[in-house]
Amino acid sequence: MTALSRRDFFSWSANGLASAATLHLLANDGVVSAKPHHAPKAKRAIQISLVGGMSHLDSFDYKPELTKLHGKPLGSDSKPDVFFGQVGLLRKPDWAFKQRGKSGLWVSDLFPHIAGVADELTVINSMTADSANHTPALFVQNSGFQFNGYPALGSWLSYGLGTEADDLPAFVVLPDGRGEANGAASNWSSGFLPAQHQGVVFRGGDAPVRDLFPEKAIPANEEKDSRTALDRLNAMHLERSGGEGDLAARINSYSLAAKMQLAVPAVADLSKEPAKLKTQYGLDDPKTADCGRRCLLARRLLEKGVRFVQIYSGGPIAGTPRTSWDAHENVLENHSAEAGRIDRPIAALLQDLKQKDMLKDTLVIFTTEFGRTPFTQSAGNVVGTGRDHNKYGFSCWLAGAGCKPGTAFGSTDDIGWKVAEHPVPWYDFHATVLHLLGIDHEKLTYYHNGIQRRLTNVHGEVVKGVLA
Repeated sequence: MTALSRRDFFSWSANGLASAATLHLLANDGVVSAKPHHAPKAKRAIQISLVGGMSHLDSFDYKPELTKLHGKPLGSDSKPDVFFGQVGLLRKPDWAFKQRGKSGLWVSDLFPHIAGVADELTVINSMTADSANHTPALFVQNSGFQFNGYPALGSWLSYGLGTEADDLPAFVVLPDGRGEANGAASNWSSGFLPAQHQGVVFRGGDAPVRDLFPEKAIPANEEKDSRTALDRLNAMHLERSGGEGDLAARINSYSLAAKMQLAVPAVADLSKEPAKLKTQYGLDDPKTADCGRRCLLARRLLEKGVRFVQIYSGGPIAGTPRTSWDAHENVLENHSAEAGRIDRPIAALLQDLKQKDMLKDTLVIFTTEFGRTPFTQSAGNVVGTGRDHNKYGFSCWLAGAGCKPGTAFGSTDDIGWKVAEHPVPWYDFHATVLHLLGIDHEKLTYYHNGIQRRLTNVHGEVVKGVLA
């Protein structure tokens, strides 16, 4: 028999089960409506977040004029607001663009596998950002604000819609195996919303959720007796407190934790997936295996009722000042490596969702915090090989439920520097995502410090041009 002291038990309960389980809110706690404002097109969503700033000019925003002007000066009186302040000469894309599929959507050879599913994509080529600095720009992408302490999109969805599962959280985060994004957990924080709504991080290995299991195994009879005793103590405490809401939610979290101990290992076990499918996701290649596992796990989580899964591509690179997609020195070298890790798995995810008839009610979101400049990051009149940050115009895409497939919305100017038509700030992007999930962004609010807070602050319009 394994000895477990009273102190060990309560320490595990407080720091292990509670830390994992209080991230989930049961709808019957009364803190969440779990009811959409209108008929949703999507029941669930996956977001793939590219950290560092993917070059729209080398991926989804075809600019033939930029190729013609290669090596020429910008020719603008407007001083570019770029991160390093170095403005070189204009540079053509490093990959060839082609029209793809039946739709003829322009996608470059940077993403050959995603290009193969171009007919499923709704590309927004007119995104704009509030900041050209990674961390605040990533915060805006996730929460609508440049500062930490505000709830992420996934937290708002957890608060507004809850989860369809009673043994898994509503909001799950799958970080890049190489490290967490700039700002780390602040990107999936619940902010001022109840803590049950923050993202639950699932990692690789035998223990996807940290501290879900005790350090020392507990015999079944001892665990059962301990839980019974704890239930009685909790009931007494709750009665003395007059049924205080936060305490009730914490007590309920223990019930969820017990269920998660069975559900998490089961959903994270990919061994029973068909070998052909695992190969399709790239699990047979060390370069794509990490992203492939996370994409396949994301699909399994959605099948089990998780509302929102966020997959990160990249983060700060150890020993360097750079972030993964941050192509200051060399776009060709940088983007080839990063795209090579995710292209095959993401295409497989879209194909798998469609094959399982899930894409019709699943929203897939592909984002990056800003784009790259059409001119190189170089001192003086030099055609360099890298591009600086560009907040004035860039590309993201949606796929699946409620979106207009095989289309591109909005545009940048002839060289891809600034938005020329239908600008889409993050407020509008968030309003559109919420709309597709059945939520009116103006009605999803939470009272905090005298203000009815919302994801879109005091802004936001649904981008109807991307809707089917």
